[in-house]
Amino acid sequence: MSIYRVATANTFDRTIQNINRRQSELAQAQEQLSSGKRVNRASDDAVAATLAERAQNRLARVQADQTALEASRSSLTLVEAGLGEANDLLARARELVVQGGNPVLTQNSREDLARQLEGLREQMLAVANRTDTAGMTLFGGLGGAAKPFIDTYGPFTGVQYQGQVGQYAATETGLPQAVDGNAVWMRVPPGNGNFTVELDSNNQGLVRTDSGVVVDASQAIGLDTANSYDGYRITFGGTREAPTFEIVRELLIPPGTEQVPGYFGPQPYEPGKTIEFDGIQLVLSGNPMGQGDPTQPQLPTDPVPPDFIRLLPVTQPTDMFATLQRAIDALRYTAPNQSANITQELDRVLVEMDKGADRILDTRGRVGEWLNRADSMSDMFADKALFHQKEKSDNEDLDMVKGISDFQNLQLGLQAALQSYGQVQKLSLFQYIA
Repeated sequence: MSIYRVATANTFDRTIQNINRRQSELAQAQEQLSSGKRVNRASDDAVAATLAERAQNRLARVQADQTALEASRSSLTLVEAGLGEANDLLARARELVVQGGNPVLTQNSREDLARQLEGLREQMLAVANRTDTAGMTLFGGLGGAAKPFIDTYGPFTGVQYQGQVGQYAATETGLPQAVDGNAVWMRVPPGNGNFTVELDSNNQGLVRTDSGVVVDASQAIGLDTANSYDGYRITFGGTREAPTFEIVRELLIPPGTEQVPGYFGPQPYEPGKTIEFDGIQLVLSGNPMGQGDPTQPQLPTDPVPPDFIRLLPVTQPTDMFATLQRAIDALRYTAPNQSANITQELDRVLVEMDKGADRILDTRGRVGEWLNRADSMSDMFADKALFHQKEKSDNEDLDMVKGISDFQNLQLGLQAALQSYGQVQKLSLFQYIA
């Protein structure tokens, strides 16, 4: 028969340990209930804490993308509004240009129209330099300039683009915050896109042309600047009563050299007749409108030898500001061939305005598509954020029902431990000694 000796001190120590353990568990449960989290520190559950931290990092990235998207949406909304305003300004300018072609206008009336066009040009320049609420340019392309469009004077008169040419592309998680203003305003095809028509300022007659068209580019030798050609010259000869014309190809040659190969004509001049050469169609016409001011002598409506017209190949694009300035200069033109020059220049301006309006509308449509995409991206980010929040919650948040139940059980356990401690404290050999 074995005899075991259980000391009172041993029972006391074990009871104290039990009480301390239960107090610690109850304190942890109380902390979880007050914070609503099952994992308050990595030591609570290392794996769950790691997974929760990873979910939090992903959630932070999604929230950063949401913030950037809202900034882009705000900027693109301002871009779209600016393009709409530019389109309205261009429409108003077009009305003034059409009005300026009226032959009954006096020089004072044309000057008034020119001043109105100057105001519209300044307004459009202000729109092109507009910034968002953070001071970033809306039409600065890839950046590089606080003010992308500069109106310069001197040897390089006109508006110069100082921004960095290019367009940030939309991605799966982000949209541009600026548009390439160079593509919107500075890439307008001059004339008909293949060549422009220039009347000589010394012309005495009122001959002019339409914008012309290239029907076969492979034959338009004179427009081939790669082979040193510099367009065509239409020279008028004969007499006022029986004018003729001939067409020659011009070369890119040093000044003073008279080397001009290839010619067509001379042929009789017939106003309003379509002529064709080197795959080019053109209509030569006089200007039956005459002068608007009846106090001025009436000039011939047909060419006066040696009047001439040049067809210059398009080598680089023009811009909307230069087009508006061309209209302003045409309305202020006072040389002898004023009526023909105004009609010729304003016809070209109208063509370029229409092309410029198309570029504005194309860009506006692209911005509208980006804004529509922003709505879809916003929904996607909201779904991702919700998923990562749930993932984080699943790993670290406390099931409140289970937490309350566990807390109550631990309270009962602690009470039982305290009661046991009280009973152990009463154990003494002296209680059993009579």
